[in-house]
Amino acid sequence: MLARKQSVKNDQDWAEALEHIEETVLKQELDELLEKTTEEVRKTCEGKQAAFAWSAGKDSIVLREVCERAGINQCVLVICELEYPAFLSWVTENMPDELEVVNTGQDLDWLAAHQNMLFPQDSATAAKWFHMVQHRGQEKYYKAHGLEMLLLGRRKADGNYVGRGSNIYTNARGMTRYSPISEWRHEDVLAFLHYYKPALPPFYGWKNGFYCGTHPWAARQWTGSIENGWAEVYDIDPDIVRNAAEKIPSAEAFLKERES
Repeated sequence: MLARKQSVKNDQDWAEALEHIEETVLKQELDELLEKTTEEVRKTCEGKQAAFAWSAGKDSIVLREVCERAGINQCVLVICELEYPAFLSWVTENMPDELEVVNTGQDLDWLAAHQNMLFPQDSATAAKWFHMVQHRGQEKYYKAHGLEMLLLGRRKADGNYVGRGSNIYTNARGMTRYSPISEWRHEDVLAFLHYYKPALPPFYGWKNGFYCGTHPWAARQWTGSIENGWAEVYDIDPDIVRNAAEKIPSAEAFLKERES
């Protein structure tokens, strides 16, 4: 069985778990879990104005299936101006029908003024990215639509906070978050990907795809250093680094060495 996400640092472990998933989770078991979770969502959200957050990551893909089965179709994707072009193209082709996109606006000018936020090397900096992009954008959407509940794809196996003694909590600003797949194991999510074969964003074909998950390129975690971060992004899309080199010295230095 796979350990917590942050402890599984080799994408090969994810690949091997997916390859042998039929030995771990039977389709009948997955279907029963899916129906159980869907029914819980129906009961919990009945009579409430609810929507779900869709990041296009594997967990939010499962969440989308659960929510749509339960009759919840409104959803939000929060992005900034530092997204991978390949990801945005994939989203355009695969987004849910009732998706609304909220852009929190961080761009190269912002990054040049906040270079301490580039390629987070600690959990505190990574958390700042989630707060200023996902959390801020979700709260904006929540208030604009008069929601009573926002469903998230957070899971305990990823080390995510889902509430105390429950998978529902309301923050100090009155926003209620509900994580219906909080108890799903990594193997359950992989089984869904295997048996239902949903379209996956390009992240999962890139280096450390399962480890890093979906993210703005500047927020790419666990690179080990700024230089390694630029190298990983360059291997995904060299034009991102070339554009960044016009405003960020570390990108310019990396590019001179790589393309000289």
